[in-house]
Amino acid sequence: MKKWTFSSQQLKQDPKYNSKLASKFINSLMWQGKKSVVQRIFYDAMDIVSKKVSDVPPIEVFETAVNNVKPLLEVRSKRIGGASYQVPMQVRPKRQQSLAFRWIIQSARDKKGKPMCDRLASELIDAYSKRGGAMTTRENIHKMAEANKAFAHFAW
Repeated sequence: MKKWTFSSQQLKQDPKYNSKLASKFINSLMWQGKKSVVQRIFYDAMDIVSKKVSDVPPIEVFETAVNNVKPLLEVRSKRIGGASYQVPMQVRPKRQQSLAFRWIIQSARDKKGKPMCDRLASELIDAYSKRGGAMTTRENIHKMAEANKAFAHFAW
C-alpha cells in the first residue's frame, strides 16, 4: 500500500537560495508550467533587489516582504436570518502565505511598461519597506475587518 505524502513534503528547495518559501513563490508565479522562465524572472528580480538593498541579503528581503504582507484578519460573508454579514476572522498561517504571494504577484503584474523581473523586484522592495500595492491590499482588508468588528460574535 502506497503512503501519500503532502505537497509541502514533496516541495524541493530552490537551487540558488535553498529556500522552500522561494520555491513555493516560484510555483505560484508560474504560468502554463513554464518553470524555467519564472525561475529566471525570480532570480533576476532577486539580483535587482540585492543591488538596490545592499545591506541585507536578497532572500531576507524576500522573506521579510512576504511576512509584512501576510494578513492577520479577513472578512468572510456569513448569512444569518436572511441578511449577510461581513464577519472578521483570523487567517490561518497557510492562507496568510498564499494571500501574501497572490497580492505581491498581482501587484507586480498590474504595473505596466517594464519587464516582469523589474516589476517584481520593485514590489518586493516596496513590501519590504511596508508600502506598495500588496501592502495597500493588506491594509484595506484589515480596515474592513476593523469596521465590521461589531459582527465578530457571529464567527463560527
